[in-house]
Amino acid sequence: MEKKSKINGYKVPSSASTDRIVEQGARKSCVGKVTVFLRKNLLVIMTVSGVAVGVGLGMLVRDMNLTKAQMTYFAFPGEMLLRMLKMIILPLVVCSLVSGAASLDTRSLGKLGGIAVAYFLVTTLIASGIGISLAFIIKPGVGAGSLSLGLERVSSEKETTDSFLDLARNLFPSNLVAAAFRSYATDYKMVAVGNDTNGTTLYQKVPIGTETDGMNILGLVLFAMVFGVALRKLGDEGEELIRFFNAFNEATMVLVSWIMWYIPFGVMFLVGSKIVEMENVVLLVTSLGKYIFASILGHVIHGGIVLPLIYFGFTRKNPYSFLSGLITPFTTAFATCSSSATLPSMIKCVEENNGVDKHISRFILPIGATVNMDGAAIFQCIAAVFIAQLNNIELNAGQIFTILVTATASSVGAAGIPAGGIITIAIILEAIGLPTNDLSLMLAVDWIVDRTTTVVNVEGDALGAGILHHINQQEMKKKKQVQPDWELAEIRVEAVANVQAEEETSPLVMHQTKASAVPLEAIESVL
Repeated sequence: MEKKSKINGYKVPSSASTDRIVEQGARKSCVGKVTVFLRKNLLVIMTVSGVAVGVGLGMLVRDMNLTKAQMTYFAFPGEMLLRMLKMIILPLVVCSLVSGAASLDTRSLGKLGGIAVAYFLVTTLIASGIGISLAFIIKPGVGAGSLSLGLERVSSEKETTDSFLDLARNLFPSNLVAAAFRSYATDYKMVAVGNDTNGTTLYQKVPIGTETDGMNILGLVLFAMVFGVALRKLGDEGEELIRFFNAFNEATMVLVSWIMWYIPFGVMFLVGSKIVEMENVVLLVTSLGKYIFASILGHVIHGGIVLPLIYFGFTRKNPYSFLSGLITPFTTAFATCSSSATLPSMIKCVEENNGVDKHISRFILPIGATVNMDGAAIFQCIAAVFIAQLNNIELNAGQIFTILVTATASSVGAAGIPAGGIITIAIILEAIGLPTNDLSLMLAVDWIVDRTTTVVNVEGDALGAGILHHINQQEMKKKKQVQPDWELAEIRVEAVANVQAEEETSPLVMHQTKASAVPLEAIESVL
């Protein structure tokens, strides 16, 4: 039989010329597909390449024995990226939450908020459980009792009660403007309260309020949400201000899209400068290798298995295809170690690559970046058990439960900044009565563990937004199915009512009915 080739969908007799045309067409289509792929994923490819080049550049520059000042100059492009991302956090969080809360009705807001809180709470509890389980299986602190790394001590004298009270105080900042760059923290001073029988002055430690540098993101989030609800309650009077915040939000997202093109370059120098600054890497890894391994393994299990399973359970969709659209924010999280700094690129990618409704993403992601810290909960639990094993202290069931609950609760108040989780480990240690002297060990390897921690934190936020988007879509479909039935019923009722009204009120109809009531014989007699 004669071979036939297809050109434009039609079969034609095969020949050298037709085969050449077919090959050229296939080649063109292949080149076209590659071009489209590269154009679509250019930023992702550049960002991942930036990390790889940064590692190589850091290894090269490391051998040059730079001075501290030269290291600072080398890290400058990376510092500029962090400054740009932090600059955009305040307008992004406030405007997105105000417009998001104002765009949802109170019932939807309450339902979505309740689901989000339950999701964040459950995932953080699971993360804490994974952390404790791995710490007891791997036992990172056993045999590491003779560590001598020459590290500075990290002092932590804060009471556990005051830590949680500070969390509540920061929810309601006394000054909104100051909350943009300061947060409340309890300090202590010794006050003389009298003398004992020997004449020695007695002192008591009294808590006093102080202001520390750093944005009070928790207070701003709560205010923005409540303010958005209040604007919706105003009705027509609040429309102008809602439009203002919507426009401000869109303008902020345009700025984010511009900043994202600088991310590959900034990431390259962030990673490179961190490699240059490393000291005693071999000693650090050999001494604390089991702790680093346990923490990263916990992040892999939670981020690679548990969170995708939860997403699949709710949506019945492939979680890994959802996550594949978020490579850029994950790379940014890995490089910056900051959930807050990753927020701008996360919002953009979740909306553009995964099609999440902007009312959902801009409402839930800023909250998640503040209160959802799954990765932090894992390494905090491992760190607490590690320090107990390091000091040869056996933990009982009550202490383990305390670690679980305290890690879940304190991760809510953990700052979305590099090394923010170290402060909350001190709260856990104080709660179970462990010494805080060994916190410096955590700080020494935090630059390694904090990278996977931040990736898991932002992954949990993104999958939460995807789940809420799916639930919201299902609700809308149900409403659309119910709506036509109600509309038809209303039309039928109105039609019946109108017919009755015409029969009762129209004089023409009245005349016709009266006329029809007259017998036929009477009409004939009149004629």
